Amino acid sequence: MANLLSSATTSPLETAPAVARRTGWAAAWSRPAFRLRLALVLALLVGLLPVVPGFYHFIQARPGRLLPDPLLALLPVHDVSVPTFAIIYGAIAGTVVYLLPRPNLLLRALWGYYFLQVLRMATLWLLPLEPPTALVVLHDPVMDRIFEVTTQPIVRDLFFSGHTATMALLVLAVRGRAWRRALVLMTVAVGLLVLVQRVHYTYDVLAAPLFAWLAYWLAGRITKR
Repeated sequence: MANLLSSATTSPLETAPAVARRTGWAAAWSRPAFRLRLALVLALLVGLLPVVPGFYHFIQARPGRLLPDPLLALLPVHDVSVPTFAIIYGAIAGTVVYLLPRPNLLLRALWGYYFLQVLRMATLWLLPLEPPTALVVLHDPVMDRIFEVTTQPIVRDLFFSGHTATMALLVLAVRGRAWRRALVLMTVAVGLLVLVQRVHYTYDVLAAPLFAWLAYWLAGRITKR
């Protein structure tokens, strides 16, 4: 009886480190399936790097259709590049810090991001569009360098909004009300800012969370134990 009472009183202290070990990198890395899926998604993401710039230059060179969007008329037009990317890259940095000690969530987020890129390239291919007439060029300090943007920025990458979808994917990737509430607010802010900048139609922004959910769901199917 004394042994049982002793084990009952000490089990909460003893099980917490054990759970941490089971859900940490040591346990994840010990599983061949985890290593395989991590290596595969990293290879797929790296494989996109030489493909993406040429694809988006093709999208930019292709004429598209101008859509009516009466909701845009309700918003002012401003260059809000700085706050837009301050929010986006701040949210990405915070989410990466959150995910690094959680390898299973990180793996699913990486697969989700890969599927999101594939889905967006598919929709851009299928739906050539012209940007809204009052567009103000959005200056992304990272993407402009990747795509070697100089005199002709990429502005026909419209449906769906990659900025909003990426933010929505971050919401899905984390756990806990505080994290998700903060990221939801930041996602809404980014969606409004890209509309104020006129780099997207309202349809692009509204559809983005749906595609983010689909990408994350597909990632869940891949990473399911």
